[in-house]
Amino acid sequence: MRSIAKVFGRSPFVPLQMHMEKVAECVAKIPEIIDAYHRQDKSEVKSLAKKISRLEHAADLIKHDIRNNLPRGIFMPVDRANLLRILKVQDSIANRAENLAVLLTFKQANTFEGFETGFNDLVSKSLEAFTLTHSVIAQLDELLETGFGGIQAQTVQELVDKVAHKEYETDVIQRELLRSMLAHEDDISHGDFFLWTSIIRQVARLADRCEELTSSVRMTLESH
Repeated sequence: MRSIAKVFGRSPFVPLQMHMEKVAECVAKIPEIIDAYHRQDKSEVKSLAKKISRLEHAADLIKHDIRNNLPRGIFMPVDRANLLRILKVQDSIANRAENLAVLLTFKQANTFEGFETGFNDLVSKSLEAFTLTHSVIAQLDELLETGFGGIQAQTVQELVDKVAHKEYETDVIQRELLRSMLAHEDDISHGDFFLWTSIIRQVARLADRCEELTSSVRMTLESH
Protein backbone atom coordinates (compact mmCIF):
# COMPACT_ATOMS: atom_id res chain seq x y z
CA MET A 1 0.00 0.00 0.00
CA ARG A 2 1.29 3.45 -0.89
CA SER A 3 2.40 5.66 1.97
CA ILE A 4 -0.49 7.87 3.06
CA ALA A 5 1.94 10.65 3.99
CA LYS A 6 3.31 10.70 0.44
CA VAL A 7 0.00 10.66 -1.42
CA PHE A 8 -1.27 13.69 0.53
CA GLY A 9 1.21 15.70 -1.51
CA ARG A 10 -0.74 15.00 -4.70
CA SER A 11 -4.26 15.66 -3.43
CA PRO A 12 -5.95 15.56 -0.03
CA PHE A 13 -8.64 13.41 -1.65
CA VAL A 14 -6.40 10.59 -2.85
CA PRO A 15 -6.05 9.01 0.64
CA LEU A 16 -9.85 9.19 1.03
CA GLN A 17 -10.20 7.41 -2.30
CA MET A 18 -7.75 4.72 -1.15
CA HIS A 19 -9.88 4.20 1.95
CA MET A 20 -13.07 4.13 -0.12
CA GLU A 21 -11.66 1.35 -2.31
CA LYS A 22 -11.31 -0.86 0.77
CA VAL A 23 -14.81 0.09 1.90
CA ALA A 24 -16.05 -0.90 -1.56
CA GLU A 25 -14.44 -4.32 -1.14
CA CYS A 26 -16.49 -4.79 2.05
CA VAL A 27 -19.73 -3.76 0.35
CA ALA A 28 -19.01 -5.96 -2.69
CA LYS A 29 -19.31 -9.03 -0.44
CA ILE A 30 -22.86 -8.17 0.64
CA PRO A 31 -24.66 -9.78 -2.34
CA GLU A 32 -22.51 -12.91 -1.88
CA ILE A 33 -23.28 -13.35 1.80
CA ILE A 34 -26.99 -12.64 1.34
CA ASP A 35 -27.15 -15.20 -1.48
CA ALA A 36 -25.45 -17.75 0.79
CA TYR A 37 -27.94 -16.90 3.55
CA HIS A 38 -30.90 -17.44 1.23
CA ARG A 39 -29.39 -20.80 0.26
CA GLN A 40 -28.99 -21.61 3.97
CA ASP A 41 -25.28 -22.29 3.43
CA LYS A 42 -24.15 -21.59 7.00
CA SER A 43 -20.48 -22.40 6.41
CA GLU A 44 -20.31 -20.01 3.44
CA VAL A 45 -22.06 -17.29 5.44
CA LYS A 46 -19.50 -17.64 8.24
CA SER A 47 -16.61 -17.66 5.78
CA LEU A 48 -17.83 -14.51 4.02
CA ALA A 49 -18.51 -12.79 7.35
CA LYS A 50 -14.88 -13.37 8.32
CA LYS A 51 -13.70 -11.94 4.99
CA ILE A 52 -15.86 -8.85 5.46
CA SER A 53 -14.51 -8.38 8.99
CA ARG A 54 -10.93 -8.59 7.70
CA LEU A 55 -11.69 -6.03 5.00
CA GLU A 56 -13.35 -3.73 7.54
CA HIS A 57 -10.25 -4.00 9.71
CA ALA A 58 -8.06 -3.14 6.73
CA ALA A 59 -10.24 -0.08 6.12
CA ASP A 60 -9.79 0.88 9.78
CA LEU A 61 -6.01 0.71 9.41
CA ILE A 62 -6.13 3.06 6.43
CA LYS A 63 -8.45 5.39 8.36
CA HIS A 64 -6.02 5.55 11.29
CA ASP A 65 -3.11 6.12 8.89
CA ILE A 66 -4.95 9.03 7.27
CA ARG A 67 -5.78 10.62 10.63
CA ASN A 68 -2.19 10.27 11.79
CA ASN A 69 -0.74 11.82 8.62
CA LEU A 70 -3.31 14.48 7.79
CA PRO A 71 -1.25 17.69 7.56
CA ARG A 72 -1.71 20.30 10.27
CA GLY A 73 -0.91 23.96 10.22
CA ILE A 74 -0.42 24.21 6.44
CA PHE A 75 -2.73 25.41 3.72
CA MET A 76 -4.91 22.79 2.10
CA PRO A 77 -7.49 23.39 -0.64
CA VAL A 78 -10.10 21.61 1.49
CA ASP A 79 -10.90 22.19 5.15
CA ARG A 80 -9.35 19.55 7.42
CA ALA A 81 -12.61 19.10 9.32
CA ASN A 82 -14.46 18.35 6.06
CA LEU A 83 -11.93 15.68 5.14
CA LEU A 84 -12.27 14.05 8.54
CA ARG A 85 -16.06 14.18 8.32
CA ILE A 86 -16.02 12.43 4.93
CA LEU A 87 -13.56 9.83 6.25
CA LYS A 88 -15.71 9.11 9.30
CA VAL A 89 -18.87 8.53 7.26
CA GLN A 90 -17.00 6.40 4.72
CA ASP A 91 -15.78 4.23 7.57
CA SER A 92 -19.31 3.86 8.92
CA ILE A 93 -20.33 2.27 5.61
CA ALA A 94 -17.76 -0.49 6.12
CA ASN A 95 -19.08 -0.87 9.68
CA ARG A 96 -22.62 -1.36 8.36
CA ALA A 97 -21.39 -4.10 6.03
CA GLU A 98 -19.62 -5.86 8.91
CA ASN A 99 -22.63 -5.50 11.24
CA LEU A 100 -24.89 -7.00 8.59
CA ALA A 101 -22.51 -9.91 8.04
CA VAL A 102 -22.33 -10.66 11.77
CA LEU A 103 -26.12 -10.64 12.11
CA LEU A 104 -26.41 -13.16 9.28
CA THR A 105 -24.21 -15.59 11.24
CA PHE A 106 -26.51 -15.64 14.28
CA LYS A 107 -29.16 -18.02 12.95
CA GLN A 108 -31.18 -18.94 9.87
CA ALA A 109 -34.30 -16.84 10.32
CA ASN A 110 -37.56 -18.02 8.77
CA THR A 111 -39.54 -15.87 6.35
CA PHE A 112 -42.95 -15.87 4.67
CA GLU A 113 -44.14 -15.73 1.08
CA GLY A 114 -43.18 -12.51 -0.63
CA PHE A 115 -40.67 -11.40 1.99
CA GLU A 116 -37.55 -12.41 0.09
CA THR A 117 -38.51 -10.36 -2.96
CA GLY A 118 -39.01 -7.22 -0.90
CA PHE A 119 -35.82 -7.79 1.05
CA ASN A 120 -33.79 -8.28 -2.14
CA ASP A 121 -35.27 -5.04 -3.50
CA LEU A 122 -34.12 -3.27 -0.34
CA VAL A 123 -30.59 -4.63 -0.73
CA SER A 124 -30.49 -3.68 -4.42
CA LYS A 125 -31.56 -0.08 -3.78
CA SER A 126 -29.06 0.30 -0.95
CA LEU A 127 -26.25 -1.05 -3.12
CA GLU A 128 -27.28 1.26 -5.96
CA ALA A 129 -26.91 4.16 -3.54
CA PHE A 130 -23.42 2.96 -2.68
CA THR A 131 -22.38 2.56 -6.32
CA LEU A 132 -23.34 6.18 -6.98
CA THR A 133 -21.56 7.30 -3.81
CA HIS A 134 -18.43 5.40 -4.80
CA SER A 135 -18.50 7.28 -8.12
CA VAL A 136 -18.77 10.63 -6.31
CA ILE A 137 -15.69 9.92 -4.19
CA ALA A 138 -13.77 8.66 -7.23
CA GLN A 139 -14.17 12.07 -8.89
CA LEU A 140 -13.05 14.26 -5.99
CA ASP A 141 -9.43 14.70 -7.08
CA GLU A 142 -10.64 15.67 -10.58
CA LEU A 143 -12.90 18.24 -8.96
CA LEU A 144 -9.89 19.68 -7.19
CA GLU A 145 -8.05 20.03 -10.50
CA THR A 146 -10.98 21.97 -12.00
CA GLY A 147 -11.30 24.26 -8.99
CA PHE A 148 -14.57 22.66 -7.86
CA GLY A 149 -16.43 24.12 -10.80
CA GLY A 150 -17.59 23.51 -14.33
CA ILE A 151 -19.17 20.41 -15.81
CA GLN A 152 -17.33 18.13 -13.36
CA ALA A 153 -18.94 19.83 -10.36
CA GLN A 154 -22.36 19.72 -12.02
CA THR A 155 -21.97 15.98 -12.68
CA VAL A 156 -21.09 15.33 -9.04
CA GLN A 157 -24.04 17.42 -7.86
CA GLU A 158 -26.35 15.32 -10.03
CA LEU A 159 -24.90 12.13 -8.56
CA VAL A 160 -25.45 13.49 -5.06
CA ASP A 161 -29.11 14.12 -5.91
CA LYS A 162 -29.44 10.57 -7.25
CA VAL A 163 -28.03 9.14 -4.02
CA ALA A 164 -30.59 11.12 -2.03
CA HIS A 165 -33.36 9.65 -4.18
CA LYS A 166 -32.03 6.10 -3.76
CA GLU A 167 -31.97 6.62 0.00
CA TYR A 168 -35.61 7.75 -0.15
CA GLU A 169 -36.55 4.67 -2.18
CA THR A 170 -34.75 2.50 0.36
CA ASP A 171 -36.77 4.08 3.17
CA VAL A 172 -40.02 3.36 1.33
CA ILE A 173 -39.12 -0.30 0.82
CA GLN A 174 -38.00 -0.61 4.44
CA ARG A 175 -41.36 0.67 5.70
CA GLU A 176 -43.26 -1.72 3.43
CA LEU A 177 -41.15 -4.65 4.61
CA LEU A 178 -41.82 -3.83 8.25
CA ARG A 179 -45.56 -3.51 7.57
CA SER A 180 -45.49 -6.87 5.83
CA MET A 181 -43.66 -8.45 8.76
CA LEU A 182 -46.22 -7.12 11.22
CA ALA A 183 -49.01 -8.49 9.04
CA HIS A 184 -47.33 -11.93 9.24
CA GLU A 185 -46.21 -11.80 12.87
CA ASP A 186 -48.02 -15.09 13.55
CA ASP A 187 -45.95 -16.83 10.86
CA ILE A 188 -42.51 -16.19 12.36
CA SER A 189 -41.08 -16.40 15.86
CA HIS A 190 -40.26 -13.38 18.00
CA GLY A 191 -36.56 -14.18 17.60
CA ASP A 192 -36.81 -14.30 13.81
CA PHE A 193 -38.82 -11.07 13.80
CA PHE A 194 -36.17 -9.34 15.89
CA LEU A 195 -33.32 -10.66 13.74
CA TRP A 196 -34.95 -9.64 10.47
CA THR A 197 -35.71 -6.13 11.73
CA SER A 198 -32.06 -5.81 12.78
CA ILE A 199 -30.84 -7.04 9.39
CA ILE A 200 -33.20 -4.72 7.53
CA ARG A 201 -32.03 -1.78 9.67
CA GLN A 202 -28.38 -2.40 8.76
CA VAL A 203 -29.15 -2.59 5.04
CA ALA A 204 -31.18 0.63 5.19
CA ARG A 205 -28.50 2.38 7.24
CA LEU A 206 -25.96 1.67 4.53
CA ALA A 207 -28.05 3.83 2.19
CA ASP A 208 -28.46 6.42 4.97
CA ARG A 209 -24.69 6.67 5.34
CA CYS A 210 -24.28 7.03 1.58
CA GLU A 211 -26.69 9.96 1.61
CA GLU A 212 -24.85 11.48 4.58
CA LEU A 213 -21.50 11.05 2.84
CA THR A 214 -22.58 12.67 -0.41
CA SER A 215 -24.22 15.50 1.56
CA SER A 216 -20.82 16.13 3.16
CA VAL A 217 -19.29 16.26 -0.31
CA ARG A 218 -21.97 18.74 -1.38
CA MET A 219 -21.13 20.95 1.61
CA THR A 220 -17.47 20.84 0.60
CA LEU A 221 -18.34 21.87 -2.95
CA GLU A 222 -20.58 24.69 -1.78
CA SER A 223 -17.82 26.07 0.44
CA HIS A 224 -15.70 26.85 -2.64
